[in-house]
Amino acid sequence: QVQLVESGGGLVQPGGSLRLSCTASGSIFSINAMGWYRQAPGKERELVARITSGDSTNYADSVKGRFTISRDNAKNTVYLQMNSLKPEDTAVYFCHAYINNNYYWGQGTQVTVSS
Repeated sequence: QVQLVESGGGLVQPGGSLRLSCTASGSIFSINAMGWYRQAPGKERELVARITSGDSTNYADSVKGRFTISRDNAKNTVYLQMNSLKPEDTAVYFCHAYINNNYYWGQGTQVTVSS
């Protein structure tokens, strides 16, 4: 059984920063790509950022230059550093990972950007 547990969401003012973390636990033999998606009310879930096992990254155009994804393989953890946050970044952020040749989702963490 594999689980993804996210942390780090919350309420922040526009222009502020947050750092999300997601740790995988359980019977893990291999972790390939890990990433973050988000879903705002009334909108479809969208890819925010993704990082491969070789540390190649890709980002949604809307977050390029503001968000940075990274991973710590020793801790089975992926991070999302979010800077210069905007109200339109408000959403539930979900961790996503390809582990043991299966896809897994975290439970989601709320990020609210508001003054």
